[in-house]
Amino acid sequence: MTETGPVASLRMRARQGRVVPGVRFRVVSPEGRVAPWDDRTKGELEVKGNWVAESYYNGEKSAERFDDGWLRTGDIAVVGAQGSIRIIDRAKDLVKSGGEWISSVDLELELAGHPSVLEAAVIGVPDERWDERPLACVVVKPGTHATPDELRTFLSSRVPKWWLPDEIVFVAELPKTSVGKLDKKLLRQRFRERRSPGP
Repeated sequence: MTETGPVASLRMRARQGRVVPGVRFRVVSPEGRVAPWDDRTKGELEVKGNWVAESYYNGEKSAERFDDGWLRTGDIAVVGAQGSIRIIDRAKDLVKSGGEWISSVDLELELAGHPSVLEAAVIGVPDERWDERPLACVVVKPGTHATPDELRTFLSSRVPKWWLPDEIVFVAELPKTSVGKLDKKLLRQRFRERRSPGP
């Protein structure tokens, strides 16, 4: 408003905000419980409303994408006390290590804060003991240098110790989809093949 000079409120950084009237939402934990609004308990974001699809027409995937009319978005989220949603990651991009979730997005953002890092992508790779462990693919800025140990040290004060990537790989560029998003599917395929045991 002009009368407020003109700003009276700001969108909170890295939050998706509150749902619009006519849409209901819930965050469902892996155990199937609706998560409390504590900004900590993670689960899959599900939505329902008058204009939200309840199933696919003759769709074989309806059972995996819908839960009693609730659309399973594939986003992992937490909800603040006032109903503000914060998306943590995509379910398919989470690293599931030892029964715990590691957010690839949070690790990527922290890595991007290093002065030598241009961009980073984090994926889960198979691990015999922990099921999956994070692997970071990093592109350094031109004219700079970094080492895996340097980046792990940088991360160690920013994320829990068990989040630290077991492997940090430097690449010339990260693969992107046709709309410019990181192609993590291609990265997972590339590094699973590289890590798979020989015949």
